[in-house]
Amino acid sequence: MALLRTLLMVLAIAFSATVTRAVLPDEVLEDPVLESRARALSAELRCLVCQNQSIDDSNAELARDLRILVRERLVAGDTNEEVMAFIVSRYGEFVLLKPKFSIQNLALWGTPLVVILAGAGFLLLRGRGARTQPGRLSADEEERLGEILRERDRPN
Repeated sequence: MALLRTLLMVLAIAFSATVTRAVLPDEVLEDPVLESRARALSAELRCLVCQNQSIDDSNAELARDLRILVRERLVAGDTNEEVMAFIVSRYGEFVLLKPKFSIQNLALWGTPLVVILAGAGFLLLRGRGARTQPGRLSADEEERLGEILRERDRPN
């Protein structure tokens, strides 16, 4: 029973650690409305160090700096769009976890579709080529094949 209790405690600690956010208590704004806006914006911004985490989830120092910057801009009175525009102007579109569709990143968005279509075209042409490869025998070839088969079937 003690082993089961210990195992449950270890699992509870492990799972609770994965849910925690990296936002430190000294970063949290006193105004709950501004804090919820800051959390929503932070969830959309990529940690430039971790690259697959939002700044809200990352413990990296740069992510902390970005969280503080977002909160400073909100306290200064910026709208969510102004905060995002400011961050993107400073760090580029790479900072967005979900980049917006634009002419500049058309190749990035279109490449998977082009690869899929090219693969389907290749398979279609290859399949068509495989069907036409085995051709019919000419009359001379059929006659020669018949002779070979008759010779083979003849009793010795």
